Amino acid sequence: MGAERLQKILAHAGVASRRKAEELIESGHVSVNGKVIRELGSKADIEQDLIQVDGRTIRETQDKVYYVLYKPAGCVTTLSDPEDRPTIKRYLQHIPERVYPVGRLDYDVEGALIVTNDGDLAFSIMHPRFGVRRTYLAKVHGVPAPRQLERLRAGVRLEDGRGRALEAEVHSRTPRNTWVRVVVAEGRPHLVKRLMEAVGAPVQKLHRADYGGIGVAGMRPGEARELTRAEVQMLRAQSGKKAEAGVRRQQIALPARRHGHGPPPAGGRTRRGRQRR
Repeated sequence: MGAERLQKILAHAGVASRRKAEELIESGHVSVNGKVIRELGSKADIEQDLIQVDGRTIRETQDKVYYVLYKPAGCVTTLSDPEDRPTIKRYLQHIPERVYPVGRLDYDVEGALIVTNDGDLAFSIMHPRFGVRRTYLAKVHGVPAPRQLERLRAGVRLEDGRGRALEAEVHSRTPRNTWVRVVVAEGRPHLVKRLMEAVGAPVQKLHRADYGGIGVAGMRPGEARELTRAEVQMLRAQSGKKAEAGVRRQQIALPARRHGHGPPPAGGRTRRGRQRR
């Protein structure tokens, strides 16, 4: 295999995404042959060197797995939280492999969250270069005016630069509220909330219907399902990697109503949907 950058080795081995692996290296969690390494340009050979993260030896690449989790509102998109808030880990404990989330969803936001141990794919689909689409349903009070939706599509000024929606349209209405379908291709923090606020339509509730065409229609909050082979290939195609033909995008459905407060209990359910490679 030869020498490779440490962050790439860690990502290949399913330890973390490449970005998180860089943080692990810089913070002194990674050692090579007993020596702590903090330089991001450092290389190693997984076949020749003893590579460890917090004392745990990193082995050859493990079998890659891909899931979509219907993240509930009321939990954070991490595997551990210093504030002891509920995390998504409770919904992933039945998955035998060590997986981690691709990107983030806010504490109060629910919907499609891809989890995997394929660090390379995770890094690629989050990279701004490829503009992988995220589809959201934003619940707002009243009915947005056409000019507000047009402003979303044209772009608005935000504190960290100009932002825009690729698509913005009314999805459905109730007597008092409207669900607006918003498609973006960036992963900036709170982007949809800030876009809607900027055009005078603050979000009451936010649901991510799909990420890169991988959706949660027909699933329940807290449930995970394995991606089909075609869905994985579709993600690879969007991240510029070699892939076979993609699949149709899933239908966009409103989130199911759920009574009570806090996230649902972990049910340990996983739907099978792909063939292992």
